[in-house]
Amino acid sequence: MNKVLEDLQYTESHEWLGVDSEYTDHAADEAVYTLGITDYAQQNLGDVVFVELPEVGVTEEKAKEIAVVESVKSASDIYIPVSGTIVAVNQALLDQPEMINKEPYGAGWIVKIKAKIADVSGLLDAEHYTRLVNA
Repeated sequence: MNKVLEDLQYTESHEWLGVDSEYTDHAADEAVYTLGITDYAQQNLGDVVFVELPEVGVTEEKAKEIAVVESVKSASDIYIPVSGTIVAVNQALLDQPEMINKEPYGAGWIVKIKAKIADVSGLLDAEHYTRLVNA
């Protein structure tokens, strides 16, 4: 069974995005979002053995590759679902890439992105993502 959390937003390429409420600036229409891969994605990848992370401070356009997750079966590109700036990377994954398998929605997060709040509106909610993976 694929775990899908209600309070996150999802992409068709199996990334999740969650708002970090501590860093929301409504006046500037900006927030910091945590990005990772879904439970469905990590199950299909198999045992994750390596993660290539981007540099903090890099600004990327929506849909650009920002990281690579390698498993014993294959390598998968991770795409940024909104245009924004990388404000943090999960350095723990360099020593413990398996955290993506163990806690894809927790300690296995990949990056934090500062982006416009309005740019997140086009992502899938939990109900639509669940339909996608169960189709």
